[in-house]
Amino acid sequence: MKGIVFTEFLEMVEEKFGYEVTEKMIANADLPSKGAYTSVGTYDHSEMYSLIGELHKSTEIPVPQLMHVYGLHLFGALATAYAPMLSGITSAFDMLKSVDQYIHVEVRKLYPDAELPHFEIQELSEDKMVMIYSSERRMSDVASGLIEGCLKHYKESATVTKEMIIADGSKVKFEIVKN
Repeated sequence: MKGIVFTEFLEMVEEKFGYEVTEKMIANADLPSKGAYTSVGTYDHSEMYSLIGELHKSTEIPVPQLMHVYGLHLFGALATAYAPMLSGITSAFDMLKSVDQYIHVEVRKLYPDAELPHFEIQELSEDKMVMIYSSERRMSDVASGLIEGCLKHYKESATVTKEMIIADGSKVKFEIVKN
């Protein structure tokens, strides 16, 4: 995983839970990187699971909820950091349908070694989108937060439902219906 995913996670934890919780989480996670991340570095995704697990222990907030909140935060951070990529995109559905065909293509230009999830649009109308998320990292709760962060960014309201296609979470269907 790219380091920006980790640096933004640590920033979110410190912002929401404080410095002490962040430091305790890093110390207890037993990370190969020792929690020293750079935004352009590449790190094993297992470190994110370790960090989230330790945050769960400290806060008693369920892991799926922590991952979802992080996805919300991450969309805002990425939208700010990579604003030029969003230029010309005027709606959440336009943004979501461009993830694999445009956004991830641009990300790979910047970070050729990036291992990105795959999003396939199965159905699209003016009011409804069905997306299939595929990733061996099984972080669909982060993806759910990213989707809701996208809706918030474009000031749109929709109901997002999630259905596991593969029980381990490596393939998930999201249905997004505008309100």
